[in-house]
Amino acid sequence: MPSKNNLTKSELMKSVIQRIATGPDLSKNISREEAKAAMAAILDGDISDVRSAIFLIALRMKRETHDENLGVHDAMIDSVKKINVNTDNLVNIADPYDGFTRNIPSSAYILPVLAELGISAISQGVNTVGPKFGCTHHAIFNLLGLDVYASHETVAERLENKNIGWGYIDQKVYSPKLNNLMALRTEIIKRPVITTIEVLANPLISKKNHFVTGYVHKPYPPIYLMLARNANFDTAIVIRGTEGGVVPSLRQKGNAHYYKNISSENELIEINPEIDLDISQDVRAVKIPDTIVKHTSSDKIETKVNPIDLAKESLKMGMDALSGSEGTMSDCILYGATIILSHVTNNSIKSCSKEIKQVLNSGSALKRIKK
Repeated sequence: MPSKNNLTKSELMKSVIQRIATGPDLSKNISREEAKAAMAAILDGDISDVRSAIFLIALRMKRETHDENLGVHDAMIDSVKKINVNTDNLVNIADPYDGFTRNIPSSAYILPVLAELGISAISQGVNTVGPKFGCTHHAIFNLLGLDVYASHETVAERLENKNIGWGYIDQKVYSPKLNNLMALRTEIIKRPVITTIEVLANPLISKKNHFVTGYVHKPYPPIYLMLARNANFDTAIVIRGTEGGVVPSLRQKGNAHYYKNISSENELIEINPEIDLDISQDVRAVKIPDTIVKHTSSDKIETKVNPIDLAKESLKMGMDALSGSEGTMSDCILYGATIILSHVTNNSIKSCSKEIKQVLNSGSALKRIKK
């Protein structure tokens, strides 16, 4: 039998599947190099959909090792188009690509608020993907009138424009090969390793790059921080947020795992919204109004509401919050933006909270989002 280095792509995938798909007791792990080669072959379209699906599901059921996560991530990194941006800092916010279904999204409005304070910010994502098929930043910004399929160069111009300073970049733009797997991911139903690694794209490179994402399940922060280092993010913060987003629950203490430079240890910060930010709410996030119709479904995960209805409500409430209106939406923006600003600037939560409140009360960020 030829050595692993001489295997064809088809032979490699056959060998990999034979090892990772043999049940809970006999499945074997593969190396980082093998995971990269297998994922690269899938991205290049050289592997059948059947074998690609088996590879992804088998890894999921076996549970991916760090080396396997890194290998798949390495392949994705090679597929990502990157350009340089002339900004001192760039915050890269990756909310769940499958969107929000149980609350009105609020994190999209963090971008212009940070930009108003001199911190350039982007959001990355897709139109929609399973398992939730919920409301995404893509949907919100599309309703706003933003070109959600803008090129790297166009997004870079927005970031470098002192009057704008924020933007959105879609997976279809930064990695068409990865985006081509959407139909396959819908067919395999369960959450594959792609869901973990895709948020760690780093397509726009500034002088200092900061990665921000959210989580729900406890095992994920160290995985995200490991992958953030692999993507060469200078700093990273992973926030325990509602529905896995970057905004914590308004009615309980929040926490976030982070590193301040690639070679430093992971650390943990805890935030009390009432004590640290003067937020007093009896709800976790922005509630979906009763006027939005919910449909019944046997699927316990997929959205029960039209994502566009959520996007419309989010845009209306978000614009009100950026105009100075107080309420749950404003508190959510304040909470998420404060954590991110504190992480990037190393200033205290309380001082950053004051800065964010001043921006929201003044309405100054409204001009930026309208651009």
